[in-house]
Amino acid sequence: MKLVITIPAYNEENTISQVIEEISSNIRDIEPAEIIVVDDGSSDATVSEAIKAGAHEVVSHKANQGLGFSFRDGLEAAMKRDADIIVNIDADGQYNPAQIPTLIKPIAEGKADIVLGWRDISNLDFMPKGKKIGNKIATWLTRRLLGLPIKDAQTGFRAFSREAAQRLNLGGRYTYVQETLIQAKYKGLLIEQVPIEFRRRDGKSRLIPSLGSYAFRAGSIIFGTYRDYYPLKFFSSIGGLLVLISLIFGIRVLTHFSQTGMVSPYIPSTILASLLMIVGLGTIALGIFIHMTNSQRRLIEEILYRQKMR
Repeated sequence: MKLVITIPAYNEENTISQVIEEISSNIRDIEPAEIIVVDDGSSDATVSEAIKAGAHEVVSHKANQGLGFSFRDGLEAAMKRDADIIVNIDADGQYNPAQIPTLIKPIAEGKADIVLGWRDISNLDFMPKGKKIGNKIATWLTRRLLGLPIKDAQTGFRAFSREAAQRLNLGGRYTYVQETLIQAKYKGLLIEQVPIEFRRRDGKSRLIPSLGSYAFRAGSIIFGTYRDYYPLKFFSSIGGLLVLISLIFGIRVLTHFSQTGMVSPYIPSTILASLLMIVGLGTIALGIFIHMTNSQRRLIEEILYRQKMR
């Protein structure tokens, strides 16, 4: 089995060499194995340091495009190199490359399509409180949406079988972490999780410079991906909530009407209840319609999958 490790990097000249050297020293017994660095428009010496450290390939973006695009391009480059297993790891040195053999084991044994290296977020004393809360919220939301016992939806230390990489069709610019899980669940891919070490890093993340903007953009990708793959659940939930609120207002109006034969004191509530009911039922109908036409998405993705297999 051929292993390819992909490393998204943006202005990581101080750490990229160490990461590559650590990877190389820990995959010597895994043959063949290659390392691909995806440089996301770095303005420093990231590329030259990566080449000097022994990267087999550097995929370069002319300008910064975002973590999601870097991850996607890494997967594509790995498949072009006939990878059977693809490992994604960050360039900042927080993940321990010595755990790559443990990460890929479930895939090598045929027990999983995707393996997540999960961090014990609660016990990471060096992680800022705001980032901890953000990670926990994102993981809780992903777990609720998918009905899977995901322990760390934000981890960037992951392994993919070739089959999984071919099945994924990613479009998120700013992140990929939840999008891959939503698609994996939809496409019936098996997900395993293994505990990993997460180390302290110096300075702030360069791939994710602003936690607030990242949270907003990541949230948009989560809900957008879930909407596209599970339209009936998505729109029915929104429509059902609107209908419920409409009934809350409407019951008061109907109660008064049954007692007095008039709605005049509650005309604003009557109008609001009617509008909410119409919009709610329309939203549910939209979900049903998109769900019925979703077979086109499945057909297109099957065509893309077969093209990637060539």
